[in-house]
This record gives sequence, C-alpha cells and structure tokens, in this order.
Amino acid sequence: MRKNIVTSLAILLAGSTAALAQSASDGKVKIGILNDQSGVYADFGGKSSVEAAKMAIEDFGGKVLDVPVELVDADHQNKPDIASNIARQWYDTEQVDAIMELTTSSVALAVQALSKEKKKINMVTGAATTDLTGKQCSPYGFHWAYDTHALAVGTGGALVKQGGDSWFFLTADYAFGYSLEEQTGTFVKSAGGNVVGAVRHPLATNDFSSFLLQAQSSGAKVIGLANAGLDTANAIKQAAEFGITAGGQNLAALLFTLAEVHGLGVEAAQGLTLTEGYYWNLDDQSREFGKRFFERTGKMPNMIHAGTYSSVMQYLKAIEKAGTDETEAVAKALHEMPVDDFFARNGKVGANGRMIHDMYLLQVKKPGESDEPWDYFNVLSTIPGDEAYIDPAKSGCELVK
Repeated sequence: MRKNIVTSLAILLAGSTAALAQSASDGKVKIGILNDQSGVYADFGGKSSVEAAKMAIEDFGGKVLDVPVELVDADHQNKPDIASNIARQWYDTEQVDAIMELTTSSVALAVQALSKEKKKINMVTGAATTDLTGKQCSPYGFHWAYDTHALAVGTGGALVKQGGDSWFFLTADYAFGYSLEEQTGTFVKSAGGNVVGAVRHPLATNDFSSFLLQAQSSGAKVIGLANAGLDTANAIKQAAEFGITAGGQNLAALLFTLAEVHGLGVEAAQGLTLTEGYYWNLDDQSREFGKRFFERTGKMPNMIHAGTYSSVMQYLKAIEKAGTDETEAVAKALHEMPVDDFFARNGKVGANGRMIHDMYLLQVKKPGESDEPWDYFNVLSTIPGDEAYIDPAKSGCELVK
C-alpha cells in the first residue's frame, strides 16, 4: 500500500514538474511596444507598429502555452529617460516579459541596457545603430529589421557605383545619425570616394536652411541625409526650394521608407534611391500581409511595421519551442531558430542578436509609373544578408562565442 502511495506521489510530482516546464511564469505573456507615437517618427513606426504587433498575436491564436498573450504600448517621445522610466515600470510592476520596436537609437540603447540588467528580452525594429549588436550588445537583445551598416551598403554603395564619389553629410545630432554617417562614410571611402564635410542638426528641426547652404557650398556630388522620418522629408522639400538637385547635386536618403515617400509625395521623392528590408509589392507573400495591414490601418506597411510583426511572431514561436517564457530559455531559442516568413526569407540570428536577412535597393518611381496606389518603388537589386550586415564575429560584441 505504502509503495503504491509513493509511486502515485512520484507520478504526480513528475506531472507537476512537466506542467511547470510548459508554462508561463505568471499565467500570461505580456509584450510591450515602446516607440514614437506623436513626434518625428510617428509615421515611421508609431501606432501602425502597434497594429502590426496585434496582427501577429491574433495570427498566432492569441495564446501561447495555453495562456493569453497581452499587449501594451506607450509613446517614449524620443527621450531615453522617458523610455527607461516606462520600461522600468513595465518590468517591475506590470509583468511585461519583452519590449519591442524601440524607434530612435538613443532610446533603444537605453532600454536594451535596462533589459540586460533586468534579464528581459528586447527586440528592436525601429532603431538603426549597430552598437545594439556591437559594443553595447546584450544576451537578451535582438536587432531585427535593419541597421546603419545595411543602409550604407545599400544606398551608399549604389550611389558610389553611379559616380557619386564625393559626399557631404547632413546628420541628425544623436547616436543614430552618428552611426549612419560613420558607416556610410567608411563605405564611401573604401569604394574610392571621399567625404568632404558634415554638419549636424537637432532632432525634429523645422528649418534646414543653414545646414543645406553648407551642403550646397561644399560642392559634393552627393548630400547624404543621415536622418529619418519628418527630418528627411523636410530636408528634401527645402533642398528643392534651394535648387540643390536642380543644380546637379544628388540627395541620398539614407533612411527613408514607404511611409515617408507617401507623406512627401512621389512628385518630390521621384528618383530617390533608398534601402528597405521589406516592400509590400515585392511578391505574393509580401502583398498578402500588406493588403491585410492596409485593411486595418489605411496604409501599406514599411519595413518597421512588417519587422515588428515578424519579431512578435518569432518571439511567440520561441516561447512555444522553449516550453516556457523564462528569459534565458527564450533567448536561446531565438538564437537557434531560423526566421522564414514574408519579412525575412531564410533569416538567421547571429550570436550577437543581429537577425541577418536580405535587404532591397529601391528607387522611387516617377509620377505616372505606378500600377496601383502605394506602388512607389522599382526594385533595383537584392542585397544578400551576409553582404548587408557585419559578420557577428567582427561586430565587437563580447558575447560572440
């Protein structure tokens, strides 16, 4: 009799252990989308990224490991201190398991540092600096959609090949701008070009006149816009007013996406060369997601929106694979699992957290060339992921093994 009781208890204990192993720590999985929802990058990511995250959760079934998946979001206003305070509150009191999107490099670096301290997952789609997978990498940090090196290889490389061998940079005065200027400048020089100068402007400035006059007087063949969002759009508009492109200088929009082209208009943006990690009209897979996204938002997605969907979906798949939402186990699964969806074909995650996938060199069509609304780009070439991104072993990340 006693032996039967002991045996029964052992079976119950084993069953309980197995159940715990296949469970979420607090009866739910909670994801936070933290980005700019009211400022210069609101169209770049913003509420549309939140909607993309909702789509991923719904498509996954709304649950993982038989517990509900919850989503919260907040506007960090492009301020690292505000972002860090929100992230700390989410981690400490609101049981958020992972924070994603994180537009603005200074914000992403701050939140990644906090996430590393708290041993929490963060997945960046909106920020660009390679420091996220370089000198400030984290075992729990992942960089998903693009980075400054990929943009430099794509747009910078294309223009140097076309004869744009002298550059002047108009750079946003924070980590993202510095990184984009440095990466593109290095690539220009290695291709035989030279950088004749640079000027830095405040984030979200409305007046680019003094900066553009310096760029114009430099005589550089290419003015590299190392900024993004409304800053890039405003710089392009004001450059036209100064007759810069009419005078023979070319503008290189180093981070410009479908959302900004739509806001600026094809008339003003025509002929611009840019690089994205996703284009809704690339193929049937891309179009299927794009049209579903359009039905919910009234706009087609850019690489930030599509990348946010992909990162949320991959995170939930990693929890399912790990059988738990415990950070170490999920991070291990994220590093091991291939990424193969409409966003990334045959993607892979390096030891430094960089998700390596193909990028696309695009050119804005001329007015009248589009076959349908939002059909703004000609695809000039595909840039293989191994060419677009820094080899993880050479990234400067101490985590590489």
